Amino acid sequence: MTATTSLLTDHYELTMISAALRDGTADRRCVFEVFARRLPTGRRYGVVAGTTRLIELIKAFRFSADDIAFLRRTGVVDDLTAEWLANYEFKGDIDGYAEGELFFPTSPILTVSGTFAECVILETLILSVLNHDCAIAAAATRMVTAARGRSVIEMGSRRTHEEAATAASRASYLAGFTATSNLAAGLRYGVPTAGTSAHAFTLLHDDEPAAFASQVKALGTGTTLLVDTYDISQGIRNAIQAAGPELRAIRIDSGDLSVLAVQSRELLDSLGATETKIVVSGDLDEYAIAALAAEPVDIYGAGTSVVTGSGAPTAGLVYKLVEVEGRPVVKRSENKGTVGGRKTAVRRHKPTGTATEEIVVSQGVPDHQANDRLLQHSYVANGEFLDMPTLAEAREHLRQCLISIPWEGLKLSAGDPAIPVVMVSAS
Repeated sequence: MTATTSLLTDHYELTMISAALRDGTADRRCVFEVFARRLPTGRRYGVVAGTTRLIELIKAFRFSADDIAFLRRTGVVDDLTAEWLANYEFKGDIDGYAEGELFFPTSPILTVSGTFAECVILETLILSVLNHDCAIAAAATRMVTAARGRSVIEMGSRRTHEEAATAASRASYLAGFTATSNLAAGLRYGVPTAGTSAHAFTLLHDDEPAAFASQVKALGTGTTLLVDTYDISQGIRNAIQAAGPELRAIRIDSGDLSVLAVQSRELLDSLGATETKIVVSGDLDEYAIAALAAEPVDIYGAGTSVVTGSGAPTAGLVYKLVEVEGRPVVKRSENKGTVGGRKTAVRRHKPTGTATEEIVVSQGVPDHQANDRLLQHSYVANGEFLDMPTLAEAREHLRQCLISIPWEGLKLSAGDPAIPVVMVSAS
């Protein structure tokens, strides 16, 4: 990572800072919170993802001489603001829900405290990371649930921005996907990688048997052969002829996957390839995966739907000022009102471990009850960046969270949030 985040901020943020520096309010102690007013249509929970990525970006958030020269040249900032930017370094506090935690409407998933200027300049960075990663993680989690224990591979890099592709791979793995085709995610985050050839490789060769023989010679029988370039049945026969019954897997990327999976399993078994797995891909979302639950599919490959949030490309998160110098402040706009004051949140559970509700208290701490779990953790304290959970830990945390919510909350059909949020004022 470079020493600068290259102006990952917004013009209007610098407008506010310039004015606040002039009138003396820039150094007022403030609290900002990230939350969703509502969940995307049809969703029953959100998933926190991207927090570790975000904290790393904030740690490196600086304005280079070139950045400031551009801002001065274009008239975005004056000399006073340029000097402030040149010395910027976040010195406040950041607390938030753990990566892999579930969230619901009004859940205070991230709290940023410090001076007005040092906090407000982070708004675009914070929302761009969390809105993207949370959206991908929620969609991917629904797909993992629909797969009912079968593996899901993320294959969507060619359907989104190059940097978004890597972030989506990380968020999908956090959600429970078993691997990604994105090698950058493997390098940066340690996400397991997997992949096979495309139709182009088969078309390159004089015929399908030659293509399969070449792939098996290079990669061994542990490879996966794509069998639907021409005729699927003949493709399967050619695959087993090239690799033998020890072939790891075949992939089907088109057609009626439900029918083809059944026919392919029968044909593989008749050829003695009883352990050869069937991978299906091609515009799969959580509903298509659920529809294949009864079919002999071993592995799903999800692409476009997962990297675009499966119909909800943003988590709908907002970043709002809720406290100034210890005084709660509120926005009263119709349908966009806020609850003032810094929030503290706990998840309440039955003795059996089932979550029943989330209690959020403004300017106070919830009364502790047995089986309560505090949701917020410290990530930055007085400018000191603390150790963050690993991706493996976040992945396991989400798995445990999904076990804890009532089973109705895992349905793909539209419905109320999996658990209610109760907002309480301590004053």
